[in-house]
Amino acid sequence: MSRVLHTAQALVDVVVEVPALPPPGGNTNATSETRYAGGAATILVAAARTGARAVHGGAHGTGPNGDLVRSVLAADGVAVSAAPRPDSDTGSCLVFVEPSAQRSFVTIYGAEREITAASLATLAPEPGDLLCVSGYSLFDPTREPLLEFLETLPDGVEVVLDPGEPFASFDREVQDRVLERTTVWTSNADEARALTGLDAPEDTPEALRRRIGSHAAVIVRDGERGCIVFHHGRGTEIPAFPQRAVDTNGAGDTHTGVLLAERALGADWESAATRANAAAAIAVTRKGPESAPTRAEVDAFLA
Repeated sequence: MSRVLHTAQALVDVVVEVPALPPPGGNTNATSETRYAGGAATILVAAARTGARAVHGGAHGTGPNGDLVRSVLAADGVAVSAAPRPDSDTGSCLVFVEPSAQRSFVTIYGAEREITAASLATLAPEPGDLLCVSGYSLFDPTREPLLEFLETLPDGVEVVLDPGEPFASFDREVQDRVLERTTVWTSNADEARALTGLDAPEDTPEALRRRIGSHAAVIVRDGERGCIVFHHGRGTEIPAFPQRAVDTNGAGDTHTGVLLAERALGADWESAATRANAAAAIAVTRKGPESAPTRAEVDAFLA
């Protein structure tokens, strides 16, 4: 069985619910605060709950945050390939959630940024594995170790780029070094627009595929419109399952985790995207980034 591997940061999300964000210099009172394992952990847990083998290869720390991340991964059978960093703890991300389910983020770096090409190599990727890369790893100090590692991959490893908001802002040279190794692009519509300069989400997948290469599969999510899957020269719109959102934090990562797990288990892209849309629809009705459904829950939802 192919595996879902992740190179990026697993952080602790400190989710703070607020009635509204205060203006600059202002104040507001939170209604709740909860700590979750987020970032790469959300994708890996979603993949594992779908039935795929999942492995985290990013750095993780020694301390309460690192302990939380490892315990969450272990609870769903996600393996960790690298040893914890002995002198620092995993970082965190403050997530402010408003009643509209809109989120704002403040990230605090920690041990997750202490990767090396050698530490990532503990993933031992093999042909057929789906290796996840995040655009957020392209900031210093993780950029060069990640790029060095990507250039050593054996043929046949599927490199999955989740560009995030920052990818379009990087120099063309950095973008090209990543895209040369990319075989799967998965993003939301805003991230696709940012790189292509096109306004209509339906126009972006083909443009992205031209930029990456004809070998690539491109998936672009567009909220309640679902997603577009583009490969082999054609695009297919996969409808969403709109729900009343309670918390959208982790919905995109849940979509990615289920999408890749279904591919690892042998599904075609369209079937995988349908189940990913269903999983994301379930996730937004639950609070926190650990909201990914199990395979049985997705089956029941689709039934």
